[in-house]
Amino acid sequence: MIPFLRISISFIFLTIISTSCSARKTNNSENIKPTLEKTKNNLTIEIKTGADNYNNYLPLLKDKKIGVVTNQTGILSNKTHLVDFVLEKNIAIQKIFAPEHGFRGTADAGEHVVDGKDSKTGRSIISLYGDNKKPKPEQLAGIDIMVFDLQDVGARFYTYISSLHYIMEACAENNIPLLILDRPNPNVSIVDGPILETAYTSFVGMHPIPLLHGMTIGEYAQMINGEKWLKNEVQCKLTVIPCINYNRKMNYSLPVKPSPNLPNDQAVNLYASLCLFEGTNVSVGRGTEKQFQIYGSPYLPKSDFNFIPKPNFGAQNPVYKGIECYGEDLSTAKKVNRLELNWLIKAYQTTTDKSKFFNPFFTKLAGTKKLQEQIEAGISEDKIRESWKKGLIDFKEMRLKYLIY
Repeated sequence: MIPFLRISISFIFLTIISTSCSARKTNNSENIKPTLEKTKNNLTIEIKTGADNYNNYLPLLKDKKIGVVTNQTGILSNKTHLVDFVLEKNIAIQKIFAPEHGFRGTADAGEHVVDGKDSKTGRSIISLYGDNKKPKPEQLAGIDIMVFDLQDVGARFYTYISSLHYIMEACAENNIPLLILDRPNPNVSIVDGPILETAYTSFVGMHPIPLLHGMTIGEYAQMINGEKWLKNEVQCKLTVIPCINYNRKMNYSLPVKPSPNLPNDQAVNLYASLCLFEGTNVSVGRGTEKQFQIYGSPYLPKSDFNFIPKPNFGAQNPVYKGIECYGEDLSTAKKVNRLELNWLIKAYQTTTDKSKFFNPFFTKLAGTKKLQEQIEAGISEDKIRESWKKGLIDFKEMRLKYLIY
């Protein structure tokens, strides 16, 4: 058993260099450059993730048998994958646990990912999606400590935080410490949307938080523990390794796709707003090269913009495959700083058959029946937002004690 490293707020602030925020231009190609910020003295610094803060976690892994929860996003700033880096340091990785989309991040959303073996390292890979969302005791046998390194995007229904919940719960129940290598949240400045009602808990929404929570995955883990959201209120022995040179005012551009259908900064920024369409009969561009940057369907009014979904990487059988869809191209739209509802409301108001617009998945994504009822009743966007106000105020107050940056 390793000693529990308690990271205090004062320590974290020492690791953060105060910087002024410089905006990054959004583009529509996969961004593989590090996120840089300029100080007041015009010195360029690089944001470092928890994976790069290795002087603070390698000593905790020495002589331990470890399990690693990660995927293609678990890389250091030099593009070395965490698994390869740790093995180079002669640390014994027993197993790799992979969330939705798999270890290499190539599976479609919702696609069944089977267990297997990493061809490069020979380590066993255990899928944490489908029927095995929570590691079984036998899968954790022989592991001294678990390491968690996944890139989140700050949306309640992005399932990596659901995997985090189950990993924490399994570690707590099996008395295994959990080490989280923190990463910036590209939407950390946005806290918005309806609070999930517990009656609608699912894998795309496990906790009573807003749709956009504005926390890093390390901060969120501290909230899960602190609010006793794990089964039977068990507590995970948690250590968070913080990012370096990072604060909440910074822009952060992801170095790799967090999942197959989030190809660039624009898609990551629009994801939460457009993903609500997944609970309707409207396509969000799966099967195109502008996933989560466009929306449309055959049931919306004909316009100058149209697209035809076709099978591609990350969407083997996209909605409306081979069928012309009309809608809107948002690939060059201004960056959003809230959960945008205007596209959803506009699509509902102009669809040819409103009775076929929503499907049951919408309630799971929204975390409440109220949003669909409000849109169907013609409630204005401003009044819908007003109905979120108290919940958001209460949430922001609750999360203060868990913030690291």
